[in-house]
Amino acid sequence: MTPRSRGTLSRVPPLNLGNQQPRTPLDVDQAWRTTAPRAAETVLFFDFDGTLAPVGDDPTAVRPAPKVLEAIEALAPAVRRIAIVSARPVEFLRDHFGGLTGVDLYGLYGLEHSHSGGETVTEPAALPWVPTMAELADLARTELPPGALVEYKRLSVALHYRTAPQLAGAVEEWGRAQAERLGLRMQAGRMVLELKPPVDQDKGLVIGEVIRDAGAAWYFGDDVSDIKAFAALRARAAADPAFYGVCVAVANPETGEEVASAADLTIDSPAALGDFLTQAAHHLR
Repeated sequence: MTPRSRGTLSRVPPLNLGNQQPRTPLDVDQAWRTTAPRAAETVLFFDFDGTLAPVGDDPTAVRPAPKVLEAIEALAPAVRRIAIVSARPVEFLRDHFGGLTGVDLYGLYGLEHSHSGGETVTEPAALPWVPTMAELADLARTELPPGALVEYKRLSVALHYRTAPQLAGAVEEWGRAQAERLGLRMQAGRMVLELKPPVDQDKGLVIGEVIRDAGAAWYFGDDVSDIKAFAALRARAAADPAFYGVCVAVANPETGEEVASAADLTIDSPAALGDFLTQAAHHLR
């Protein structure tokens, strides 16, 4: 399916820094044609869950959508860099993308990263929180009601209630209490609440750093944490009119409206994104 262009919006999108309307052309082919001359200076950023892969009841069983890996492999030689920026740990991302050349992995909202198959580097300020997160995961498994799924990620703990949506209030109340008790930060997502260290790192900061000397960048995301990444592209475009940034939302029934309102383009699903990227590879070659 072809992506739906947001085009000219009726109001300024949230976090669209500088109060500027999206600059992306209405025609998607034109957007790629505008990117093509800058391809060697272009970075393509992707969230994982809900963007490159459909969200599933069991986070450990999630796999990239059809055509995604092949498309990324085809795109990598055509651009400066491809980066996966995810709430997942780097080791999880490495299992799916580690065989691809020229792909950087940013895990846990940037608390750890690996460049093109290299070693995993952890943000030093987050390391002292590893024992706290392990203890928190054990406590969550003991105290949360049956149906809540606890995902331990070494530097964060995700509390999922997708299979038991009636537990949303209980999970959020418990998570809020633990965040206050331990001095943690909370990140809400699609039927999940994540508790993480009080370290200044998020997707927006990752993207802002990587694109400092880039000529263009596209960011593909589906959840509220991705809006900060959109904002980083807006900020760079506001500071440098020669920079070309495109914010792409992947639709979903939970946070899709909020994310799409901050984007330039909306794509129907991770499966549709696989087709979209396959076409993009032809444009950039």
